[in-house]
Amino acid sequence: MIVIVDYDVGNLSSVCNMLRKAGAEAAISRDPAVIAQADKLVLPGVGHFDHGMKMLDASGLRATLDHFALEQKKPVLGICLGGQMLGKGSAEGDRAGLGWIDMECRRFPDMEGLRIPHMGWSQLDIKRACPLFAQAENQARYYFVHSYYMHCANDGDLAATSRYGIDFTSVVWSGNIFGAQFHPEKSLRHGLALMRAFAELPGHE
Repeated sequence: MIVIVDYDVGNLSSVCNMLRKAGAEAAISRDPAVIAQADKLVLPGVGHFDHGMKMLDASGLRATLDHFALEQKKPVLGICLGGQMLGKGSAEGDRAGLGWIDMECRRFPDMEGLRIPHMGWSQLDIKRACPLFAQAENQARYYFVHSYYMHCANDGDLAATSRYGIDFTSVVWSGNIFGAQFHPEKSLRHGLALMRAFAELPGHE
């Protein structure tokens, strides 16, 4: 069972529907007991970094999520804001992130001819053989909506980059923890392939 964490932030139904379309058994829950028994977790997210962390802290799920990811080492996929929250913090706010990956989020610089947020379809430049790309097509494109991007302290946590005026990190990966800056649930067959690859991962690292 893959559980989409419900902390009142994110496209829960869209993520759940895409996972089920990928052939996975998926459910949405905010129950710590259900989350603890899951094989994998998806942490969705849309909006402001501080609001996301405030809602996650208010949910009372922090200890359950830390145990799942850091001690049980079961697979976790963060999507968009959920991916950014895997790191230590963001220039978008003052709150600390989950701190599971040594990274911070930076705002795109002002660039002539390019609007912020970055909104639309972009390709990935895959930097290492990440299992999320096991079923990816050549020149696969994914849907992005963001003004801030992930920046890893260690290159070993970087799985893929994309380009919007500058090269930026679009996928992070550290052991059992994955973060995608784009929205696989909005990325049609390319997002479906990524969700299927995530669903087919072993249940622990």
